[in-house]
Amino acid sequence: MATFLYKLGRLAFRRRHFVALIWVALLTLAGVGAASAPAPGTTSFSIPGVEAQKAFDLLEQRFPGASADGGTGRIVFKAPEGQKMTDAANKATVEKTVSELRDGSEVVSVADPFTSNAVSKDGTVAYTSVKYEAPGMELKDSTRDALKTAADDARATGLTVDVGGDALQAGAEPGAIGEVIGLAIAAVVLVITLGSLVAAGLPLLTAIIGVGIGVSTITALASALDLGDTTSTLALMIGLAVGIDYALFIVSRYRSELAVGRDREEAIGRATGTAGSAVVFAGLTVVIALAGLSVVGVPMLTKMGLAAAGTVVVAVLIALTMIPALLGYAGKRVKATGEKRKPRGGNRSEWSERSEAQAKPGMGTRWASFVIRRPAAVLLLGVVGLGTIAVPATQLELGLPDDGSQPTSTTQRRAYDLLSEGFGPGFNGPLMIVVDAKNSDDPQAAATSVTDGIKDLKDVATVTPAAFNKAGDTATITVIPGSKPSSAQTEDLVHAIRDQGADVKADTGAQVLVTGTTAMNIDFSQKLTDALIPYLGLVVGLAFLLLIVIFRSILVPLKAALGFLLSVLAALGAVVAVFQWGWLSGLIGVEETGPIMSMMPIFMVGVVFGLAMDYEVFLVTRMREAYVHGESPSQAVVTGFRYSAKVVAAAAIIMMAVFGGFISSSESMIKMIGFGLAIAVFFDAFIVRMAIVPAVLALLGKKAWWLPKWLDRALPNVDVEGEGLRTQDDADSSRDGDEDRELVRA
Repeated sequence: MATFLYKLGRLAFRRRHFVALIWVALLTLAGVGAASAPAPGTTSFSIPGVEAQKAFDLLEQRFPGASADGGTGRIVFKAPEGQKMTDAANKATVEKTVSELRDGSEVVSVADPFTSNAVSKDGTVAYTSVKYEAPGMELKDSTRDALKTAADDARATGLTVDVGGDALQAGAEPGAIGEVIGLAIAAVVLVITLGSLVAAGLPLLTAIIGVGIGVSTITALASALDLGDTTSTLALMIGLAVGIDYALFIVSRYRSELAVGRDREEAIGRATGTAGSAVVFAGLTVVIALAGLSVVGVPMLTKMGLAAAGTVVVAVLIALTMIPALLGYAGKRVKATGEKRKPRGGNRSEWSERSEAQAKPGMGTRWASFVIRRPAAVLLLGVVGLGTIAVPATQLELGLPDDGSQPTSTTQRRAYDLLSEGFGPGFNGPLMIVVDAKNSDDPQAAATSVTDGIKDLKDVATVTPAAFNKAGDTATITVIPGSKPSSAQTEDLVHAIRDQGADVKADTGAQVLVTGTTAMNIDFSQKLTDALIPYLGLVVGLAFLLLIVIFRSILVPLKAALGFLLSVLAALGAVVAVFQWGWLSGLIGVEETGPIMSMMPIFMVGVVFGLAMDYEVFLVTRMREAYVHGESPSQAVVTGFRYSAKVVAAAAIIMMAVFGGFISSSESMIKMIGFGLAIAVFFDAFIVRMAIVPAVLALLGKKAWWLPKWLDRALPNVDVEGEGLRTQDDADSSRDGDEDRELVRA
């Protein structure tokens, strides 16, 4: 691996014009494709295999044209103080709004509140429901605009009017200001780490090009592959972070190679062969983690994972080829590590040796030496500290955000509150019961049995009469829970109805299915929970095998996996404390606490595992390199920190800055993901990799690098530490010595 990448780096350095032209052409091609592609919708939401989805599919068959999974919009009206919605003027306004909404191109039906019993008992609140053909996330912008315009017209008459429902759902919009701040912080860190504006600009430039290619490609294919805005946001988030980090590691190693006296072409070859090998395997772990999301069986997650994985592949390829090319263009403007100005006397190698001998030990060296002297205390403090932070994760409650989790400043949240005030907290999360009586002798009796049974259950506010299709073999029943949609009581009610359905099927032959947005959210959370352990096994198992090949060790990969679990649990604990319990939530703009987004645990496992293995590979590879070149285990730890700690710390700060930039998003899902990933990177890089890892290696000593001989013979030699390059040096030195001896004899 190292020898191949060494040759690739030198080739890219020499053929820099050709390499740069290829990447610019790819960026242009992707940009043209994105600009000419049809406008994408947001990814359609379906969960194959769960009961709620089966019910939706059944409704499409038995109620053709009813658009069972179509979007819904609700305009909620509240009369001024002292008035009622049934007053003549207010009633006329509502009827005008209903008439205006019926003209929409995607509208299936609009309910008149005065004929559909949609007025509260005290007469102060009323609502009209709009049913659409397409799912809420796929509606045209013109349809959403028409809904908002109708509400504005009604509001102008003096009524309190707000709009809710999934018809207003739109694509996630990341916080643009936060992204700019994140990139600015990354730029400052790069300048401090690499010592010059030119060197710092290279990782930023290549990351932007890589993200540009990745996101533009996603945009170009969005319509054909049903890729939504959230997919692009994730690719942007991950692509920026890893793109900057991978380039940073290669540029940093290049400067180190210059410092020992190598010429620029040789230095970039060595940097690509060693740091580039670590980049390849670090990128591979991220790709495994992201692509592994496909095992969950949720199409939306599969597409998000594969798209982000593709962006990571682009980031790796750019780091291996375009960075060497740009370093060729930069020339002497990228200086050796520690070089402030060109030495006046002596050759560069002698100057570098004097400079290194006179230099004081860096912070990484001093910290590693401290940990080696007190490994048990550092290990205990790190594990106990992260374990304490992880405690809130034991109270984790999962759910999907609804209008009740929106900020109070939004019309969706105000509409949600008005409906709760007028009709009860469960009104915002109705359950739809589908009675499939095709195999029943008496469908009417079966539906009546279901209705009567549900009325006797706890936490039921309202049960509507059964409504049959034209064939008379399928009925729908609407149930209004007594509790809000995201509550444990509503979830218990869903399970109770399903349990009761088993008895109904045994007695009448009719099948009972529970669906609706609330039931779909419950099924989605359960599906993700069930998939978490298999997903962990797949991703951690594959990465464990990969790390065995890289480090030629059993205990080092095991330690890496356990450290990751500790950091991700601590990150989940922090997410629960902020977003569920509300601790310090005001600092990041969390206006409403509630259940944690269902996909957050499995998503964090995937992304954080990949990023955690990045730091493991970059840091421990340098230790492995020093160990195989003859240093003692303890000294190898110090050497690894001397050369890698500063760069790993800088990479972690950059990732935290990039992820933290997304906390400013108005979209609750993006805000939560940004915070979760930023805090997870902090825990993993600065506590697990910088403290727990050296402590464990110090305690294990030579045992850390033990590998059974039979396994050592069976594993392929990928040469991440560049042993093949050292062998090449020895051969070159031997040939030079033979030539010198021949000259002496002559």
